[in-house]
Amino acid sequence: MGSKYINIMEEIKFRLANGSLIAGSKLPSVRQLSEDFSCSKNTVIKAYDELEKEHLIYSIPKSGYYVVNEFQNASIENEVIDFLSAGPDKNVIPYLEFQHCINQAIEQYKEELFTYSDQQGSYSLRVQLMKYLQDLQVFTHPERLVVVSGSQQALNLLVSMPFPNGKKNILIEQPTYFGFIESISLHQANTFGIELSMKGIDLDRLEYIFRNNDIKFFYIIPRFHNPLGHCYTNSEKKKIVELAEKYDVYIVEDDFLGDLDPDAKSDPFFAFNPTGRVIYIKSFSKIFLPGLRIATVVLPPLMINNFLRYKFSSDFNSSALSQGALEIYLKSGMFNSHLKKIKELYRSKMQSLLDACELLLPANTHFSKPASGFYLSISLPENVLANQVVHLLNEQHIYVDNASRFFLPEYKRENLLRLSISQVEESKIKLGVERLAHCITLIDNRKSHMAPNKFLAL
Repeated sequence: MGSKYINIMEEIKFRLANGSLIAGSKLPSVRQLSEDFSCSKNTVIKAYDELEKEHLIYSIPKSGYYVVNEFQNASIENEVIDFLSAGPDKNVIPYLEFQHCINQAIEQYKEELFTYSDQQGSYSLRVQLMKYLQDLQVFTHPERLVVVSGSQQALNLLVSMPFPNGKKNILIEQPTYFGFIESISLHQANTFGIELSMKGIDLDRLEYIFRNNDIKFFYIIPRFHNPLGHCYTNSEKKKIVELAEKYDVYIVEDDFLGDLDPDAKSDPFFAFNPTGRVIYIKSFSKIFLPGLRIATVVLPPLMINNFLRYKFSSDFNSSALSQGALEIYLKSGMFNSHLKKIKELYRSKMQSLLDACELLLPANTHFSKPASGFYLSISLPENVLANQVVHLLNEQHIYVDNASRFFLPEYKRENLLRLSISQVEESKIKLGVERLAHCITLIDNRKSHMAPNKFLAL
């Protein structure tokens, strides 16, 4: 078969790109192509199979092969540089393997899939999750795990439910994940902030807040923080857990990107108090499939029944089909090989972004320097507003995030941008940063030139 099938694939891709084959059009028959390329029918079938795996064509039994993709969009797509989207890189989402797992789950769990299942989550999935968490240095048992419909559900329930310490107020890093800010504002929960930078938080300030403000829990993103990209050191984690213990505060640890940590010695907060002070949440949305809507939470035994009551009133139980498929995916070892691949991919993309920022950003901007993860944030010069930059870049099909929604009102900053590397193509990172730098300089110069005239006008 040799490389002949690759020639066929390239020929078809060429025809798609130049518009001689368009969406919905029928491809030449296997017999015809085998004559054109003087090769066997098997070679053509292999080429078509490969194109089908790339979702460029599809087959209709007894009818033939047809084009899926709308190639006219290719040129527009090439112009887009997306630093905004924060889902997984579309090129590494394991569609086919996971499709296989869903089919197997349907086979294996026929009746269970279509009835109400265990409220806490399928026991066999919890056993697999327990094993998976051990690689993240979270050692616990299935009885303490609850399967939830995405980490957002867990966060929302924890905001609304009472805690064993009887306290009411919540403490968050500033900035922090906007989905959590949304939950606290909907529940009108009384919330305090503590400033976070790449240097961490002020531990004396933390102790002061714990001692004086009746804190129910401290919500923390331990590694590759959203939006800064910050990671705590092990000694900081240990100290924060000791303070939480001393003042009877719970820690809610949202370790959504923990799998990407290149530092094998880095432990989660949970490792410093596995008995019940730290509530550990692990989502599969960013590292795997956002649409799966599955996460797990490790709770202190004291809180499980109450948490389940709150969860039950929100959705009875999380999707049985997603649970069955994830269990098979974890058990088969496919997930581990997927993690290896993405760990390298995101580390390499982040490095490209750091190099580009170092090289191209104006001297009066500052940017965070994460080792991996999805997010890097840029502090703009004083007189440059994030929304101006966002607007100017949008016109050039470059998308970045104004990070003001990651703050409580009293901490709000209007000059912070968040860049996400998860869906941007690595080859476009440098060009994107170049244009971003150009925009910042443009606005900065415009403002600097305006300032003296404004002064005279007064």
